[in-house]
This record gives sequence, structure tokens and C-alpha cells, in this order.
Amino acid sequence: MIPTMARITGTYKTTVVEAEKVRAFIPSSLPPQKPSLRIEGNLDKLHTNAVAALARLEVAGALVPSEEWFLYGFVRKEAVISSQIEGTQATLQDVLTYEATRQSDMPAEVEEVCNYVEALAFARSELARPKGLPLCTRLLCKIHEHLMRGVRGADKQPGTIRRSQNWIGASRPGTAHFFPPPSEAVPELLAAMERWIHGKDSLPPLVRAGLVHVQFETIHPFLDGNGRIGRLLITLLLEHWGLLTSPLLYLSLAFKRHRQEYYRRLSEVRTAGDWEGWTAFFLSCVQESADNAVDTARRIFTLMGKDRQTVAHHISATVCAIRLLDQLVEHPLVTMPMAMKLLKTTKPTASKAIDTLCQAGVLHEITGKRRDRIYAYQAYLKMLAEDTEVIQNVLPPHHKRFTEILRATNQKYGHALGRLPTGRKTD
Repeated sequence: MIPTMARITGTYKTTVVEAEKVRAFIPSSLPPQKPSLRIEGNLDKLHTNAVAALARLEVAGALVPSEEWFLYGFVRKEAVISSQIEGTQATLQDVLTYEATRQSDMPAEVEEVCNYVEALAFARSELARPKGLPLCTRLLCKIHEHLMRGVRGADKQPGTIRRSQNWIGASRPGTAHFFPPPSEAVPELLAAMERWIHGKDSLPPLVRAGLVHVQFETIHPFLDGNGRIGRLLITLLLEHWGLLTSPLLYLSLAFKRHRQEYYRRLSEVRTAGDWEGWTAFFLSCVQESADNAVDTARRIFTLMGKDRQTVAHHISATVCAIRLLDQLVEHPLVTMPMAMKLLKTTKPTASKAIDTLCQAGVLHEITGKRRDRIYAYQAYLKMLAEDTEVIQNVLPPHHKRFTEILRATNQKYGHALGRLPTGRKTD
């Protein structure tokens, strides 16, 4: 049986910020100690299910003709949702429209999302290079520099570990919810976290990824952008420890759905030493997100197969029309110049390919204009855009899968940790 929470997860240091006395929290190094975190009972069940869900996702990614089929959409979906959690109002449609036309009604918001995509691509390429940076503080600073370039927060030292005290949850220190560690403690805290990432530990890699996320969020090493970096770090860790070979998991979706629970679990690690509660929540989110991604992948694969048959048997079918269809998963919004570039062909040939896909019901013109038209692969976009609407004040009332996971484990293993939460709160 897992012991009742009694551990201390850090210490407090009193400091003065803007003439107000505050208590900054300095987290203990990983892994959790006194008592140690044990993966048994309910946690073992949740871990087994989450790892199995990731394995199914890895298989789904391997079965498609090209990994880019999923990566293009999934990475952008994660980027949109992760940015929305931090207050960005851009939707997936806004981002894809900008990529197709280089025009946007909210360029600053869209650029934040595009920066996330670029930051992840940079990090993965750096880790893949024989002489690239490993997963370390220097790499996180480089990622942060890419993330914050030219957008909101660009004045807050992009790529630089903070040199001042920050706080969370208010505009002034006196009413803040949480004070991360003092700036002078941050370098060693990050170094200790880095050593633990690259060291040996008996805890399963997936559990360790969840612990690192909390540790990073608690350290809050930058003046802005910590949430997005912290969630991106999970993605990198899943690849680093071999749980996935590509970033197919958009975990921010589950954090967005259950964001009040997400923040509460983070807080209770610091205030009550409840690493078990956080780990149960994290593993449930992984399973939910992986299952969602597998379902989306299956439906996209089915859609592409059906539409390929439809176009191939259409009376106006051409080789270029089928080639353009195959490009739509990575370019679900296309313009005439883009189609010409993708097909490396003339305007008449590209125009005929677009007309064929429109006649087949695959593409739909969405501007209503005679010039500068945009054609959308709407069936695909509808699948991909699920749950990417801008966050409102009230949490969505659906998403039964997460509740089912927790309820099932409560019924069988709830005695080990106490009851796990299945409800949601409003902001």
C-alpha cells in the first residue's frame, strides 16, 4: 500500500519583491524522497495503461505511408493548444490560413503558435545532430529564444535564465498564488534536474517525464513562456527515453480539458508533497491523449483512403489531382500559387487538379471571392481541429474518456491513494 502523504518537497525563503515580503519556494531535487515514489496499486495500473496507449500510438504512426501525414497536423495541434493555455487566442484554422497565405487577422497571436512549431523542430533537429546539444539547460534556453522571438514576452530576456524574482497568479506580488525559487537558486536547480534526466533511476521513464515537468514548472526559470517550454519538454523526454519516436502525442489537449485539475495537482505537489496524486493525473492524461491521437490517426487514414478512391474514379481524374490530394494532409489549405508550387506545374494544370478535387467534394473554396481564393480540405480540418477552440471560462462538459479512466481505477484501486477526482471546476 502506498503511504499517506507526509513528505516535504521543498523549503521556503523569505525575500522582498517590490517592497513586499514574499515566500519563494525552493523545490527539493528529484526523485521524490521520504517516502520515495512507488509505482504500485493504482499507479501501476495507470502506468501500464498509459504505456500501452503510447505503444498503440507508435504503431498507428508507423502504419501510415508517411510520418509527415500525422506530424504536420499533430505538431500544430499541440502548438495551438499549448499556446491557448497561456492565453493565445489563435485557432488551428488561423494558423493554417497564415501558413497558406502569409496573411492573418491576428498576426501576433498566430506568430506565437508558429514559434512553438519552430521551437520544437529546432529542438528535435538539435538532438538528432551528432554534434548537437543534448537535452540540457543550454538547449532549453535556445528553445526559449525561438519560442519568444518577436512575440508577446520578447522583452523578457528570451533565451536567458531569469535574474529576478517572478510570481504566478496576480499582477502584484502581494496577491500572487505562488513564488518560484529566487533567481540565485535557479541555475543549480536546473543543473540538478539535468543530472537526474541523464542519470539512472528505477522509476519508469514515463513517470519520470511527468516529474520533470512539475520540477520545471516549479523552478519557472524564465520570465515568460515557462508553461509552453514545460509542456514541450514532455514531448522531448518521451523521445529521449524511447517511448515515442516522433511527437505524435498532443498532451496539452488533456491539460486543457482538465486545466483546473492540472493546476491543482501542480500546487499540491508543492504544498502537500502529493507526487502520487500528480502522477495518477499525469498518467491518465497520457492515456487519454494517446487514445485520442490513435482515434484521430485512424479516422484520417480512413478519410484519405476513401477520398483517394473517390478522386481516382472521378470522371475528371488526373494524375496531378491525385498528387495534390496526397499533399493535402500537410497543406490542408491551398491557394492556386501553392498548388502550382506543390505540383511543380503550370497554372492551367494546377487549376484543373483543384477543379477535380472540388467536383469530387474533397476541396471547398472558402473565401467566396473571384481572386486570391483559398481551398480547404474541410473533412480533414474538422477532424484535426477538434478541441482546439479558444478556452472559455467554463470547462467543457464532455470528454467522458478521462472520467471513465479515473472512475475505473477508483473502483479497483482507490483505497491505495484515496479517491481520485472525476469532477471539474469552473475558473
